[in-house]
Parts: sequence; structure tokens; C-alpha cells
Amino acid sequence: MRRVLLDARATMASPNRNARSAVVWGRLLGIAFVVCFGTGVYSHLLQDPLPGMRFPTRPAQLYQFTQGLHITAGIAIIPLLLAKLNVVMPALAQVPPVRGVLHLLERLSIAVLVSASIVQVGTGLLNTYQWYPFPFPFRQTHNAMAYVIIGSLVVHIASKLPVITRYWRARDAYDAEGRFVADPTVGSELLPDGREARPAVGERAAAAQTAGSYPRGLTGRLLRWVDGPAASAASAAPAAPAAPAAPAGAPERETRPGGQVRGPETANRSAEPRLADGTGGTGAGRASRPEQAEPATSGPRQRIARRGFVAAVTAATVGVVALTAGQSNRLLEPLNVFGARQRHVGPQTLPVNRTARAAGVLATATAADWTLTVVGKDVTRTFSRAELVALGTATADLPISCVEGWSQTASWRGVRMRDLLASVQAEPETPVRITSLEQSGGYRVTEMGAEYVADPTTLLALEVNGQTLDLDHGFPARVIAPGRPGVLQTKWIGKIEVIR
Repeated sequence: MRRVLLDARATMASPNRNARSAVVWGRLLGIAFVVCFGTGVYSHLLQDPLPGMRFPTRPAQLYQFTQGLHITAGIAIIPLLLAKLNVVMPALAQVPPVRGVLHLLERLSIAVLVSASIVQVGTGLLNTYQWYPFPFPFRQTHNAMAYVIIGSLVVHIASKLPVITRYWRARDAYDAEGRFVADPTVGSELLPDGREARPAVGERAAAAQTAGSYPRGLTGRLLRWVDGPAASAASAAPAAPAAPAAPAGAPERETRPGGQVRGPETANRSAEPRLADGTGGTGAGRASRPEQAEPATSGPRQRIARRGFVAAVTAATVGVVALTAGQSNRLLEPLNVFGARQRHVGPQTLPVNRTARAAGVLATATAADWTLTVVGKDVTRTFSRAELVALGTATADLPISCVEGWSQTASWRGVRMRDLLASVQAEPETPVRITSLEQSGGYRVTEMGAEYVADPTTLLALEVNGQTLDLDHGFPARVIAPGRPGVLQTKWIGKIEVIR
């Protein structure tokens, strides 16, 4: 088994797979995860605020920026994560696989980090397209998984801190010719394989060489069991007796591993060692070749290989970001290929997430007798659309910013929320509960904090872009407020009540 692992490490050897590359890609990946975590927690708290929390209403585009950044960083994580996994592949073939309890815990934390990252990025990507083939609730799981990732990331950084510190700067990682400088004192699992050729005379000697490096404890016993009886017998065999001293004046003879004796009579024979598999050096596999000095051209070649890999990952990252960020960024809008929504495409040139048909409000939202009920502490009133207009209207340019990442600013016209509350003798800084005509759905009933109610740009919107609200945009009335997720900009409103 040990030979299989060593051969695997040799096969996966590459100039791109070293401790410095792992630090570089890990650094970028860590930044992206922290950005996603911060912006994601902010979005989650906006939807499920803790008691007493208040949020800024200025700038009005705050959530548009944070959620766009969240989705953009999440998209960038995909190629960065693939690059990081590619770089650390040789660490999968460690010898021995586990060196003790602490090493086992470290490897388990890495397994948690990698698996949670894959699930988080995968489900987040599916959410942008509103496709949920998994059996668990997305928002709650996505939020919990974020803390798992950050926790395991902290553990991983702490365990790899000596390696990170040693290879943080490129000038400390490569020599003048561009060759990687291996430092075995930092405990990295991505150092070049320094094995040397092992001469042998037979199967037992080869097994003895393998068995001689088995670790102690359960791991060593498991590896000996996998390698078979020959390795077990070799590890238990006593050391070979020392060769008797040569008499004075006798020709000097050299005792070699495996009992071979080399004297003057064999001095002119081929000096090429026989390797542990019983073959000569010519046909040996990479895992058993003698270590040779690297040619002078290896440094520039390694540098070119590393730069090519960096260029490919950079191009992939910039590409996926540029081809997606246009759903929330005006400058990149012409490049929006992968975004779930196209800006300026939809009723009244505004995209739609949830249609009236999907919400099941085709009949209730278009009923001639529709009225809005406003419930204050002591006064309750009902309003038709005409009566709402009679209260006086205002205009505000505010963005619709959806959690899926797309956003677009529109011109809204309607009744200020604080004026609506004044009509039922409620204070302007009063939190409210808003109920939609929808009969089901996670956002059928939402709450709005007092800071939003008091803001003069928070409207009960009746028009958008100079036209009466389209049915899919929330006709007969909807909420629009600064700095709030689109899922909280409730459409097809039936009731607004003051929270006592």
C-alpha cells in the first residue's frame, strides 16, 4: 500500500502542486469565502432579524451592492475551489495516511471544509436559477452551512499556519532559477518527493525496506496488514548480522544492503543499482528512481508551467464573473450570458421572479371589490385604489434587488408608508406586518422595521415606470423600500397592520 501511495504522489507531481501554490489559491479562496459569509449573514438577518436590530436605509442601493457582491464572489469561488483542489491532490496520497489523533482530526476538518464548500456553492448556484432538487430548505441550510465552512476554515488556517507563514511571499518560495524551495521543517504535505533508490536482492528485502518505515500503532498495523504477509514477516525479522572484519592486508570489500558484497573483483561491473522491484534502474517506475540533480533548465520550465496555470485559472474566474455579473451591474449587462435574469427584460421592462399565476392571485388581485385594510392600534380603515391615490402620492427611484443576485432600479409612484399609518393614527416609526393575497408561501406575511416605515422613500407602490403596476409586478399594490431584499418587497397586498 505504501508503494501505491508513493507511486500516486509521483504521478501527481507538478510544478503547480506545491506548498506555495496551495497558499496562494487558499488565500484567494479564503477572501472569497469571507466576503460571501459577511454579505450572506447580512442578507439572512434582513430576512430574519434578531430582536431589537435596526438596519440602514441609506444608501438605497446598499442591498443591491451587498447581494450582487455575494453572488459574484460565490461564482468566483467555483474556479478558485477547483484550482485549490487540483493543487493539493498529492496530499491525498500521504505516507502514512494518518500519523496520529491530531493529524486525523486535521484531515477530518479538511474533509468537512471541502464537502461543505462543494454543497454550499452547488446549492447556491441552483438557487440563482430557482431550482431546488434537494429535499432540505435552502435558506436555513445555506445559512447554517456558512458557519460550518467558516469554522472549519479557521481550524484549517490554524493547523497550516507554519506553512502559510513560510510560503506567504513568492521570493521565499522559489530560488533564483524559479525552482521551488522545499522546507521540511514546516510540516507541509506538498513538498517534492525525496525518496531515493533502494537496492534489493529479492522480494523479502523489498518488503523489509517498505516495512522499515511503517508508523507505530494502529496505522502501522493496518498498513502492514494491507501489504501482506511478506511485509509483516520482514518487519518482524531480526536485523542481518554484521559482516566479519576483513583480515589485515585483505582487499577492501563493501557490504551493500541485502547482503551483497562488492570488492575489487566487481568494481568494474555496472554501478547502476538494482531497485526494490528487482529490476535495473532503466525500467524502474518513477517512484523508485534515484534522486537526480535537476537540470539548469528545470527552473524556467517550472516557472512557465506555474504561470500558465495561474493564467488559466485567472481567465476562468474573470470569465465566469464577467458573464454573470451583468444581471446586477450596468457596465457588464451586455456580457450577461449565465445570469438567471436579464435586466430590462419583463413586463414594464422589469424582470419578474414570481408571477401572479405562480402565486395563485389571478382572481383575487384583479377583483373589482379589492380593498386594502390598514390596522392601527385603535383605528382600522379600508382603502380602494382611488382612495389610496387621494391620500397623495410620491415618487422614488429604488432598485428591486433579489437574493438570486439580479437587480434593477425603477421609478415607483405610490403612497408613503408613514402617511398611510398616519391615516390610522399610528406613529411614523412603528413596525408593521404586511400580508399578501397569496394563500401560501414563505413570504406571504412579512414584517417591516420602524426604520423603513419612517423613511420617506418607502412606498405602497401603485405605479412603476409611469404605468399602473403590471399584475406580475404586484397589482393592485405592493411595497417598495430602500435597502431591502426583493422577497420582502411584498406584492399583491391585502392588509397592513401595526405591530403592537
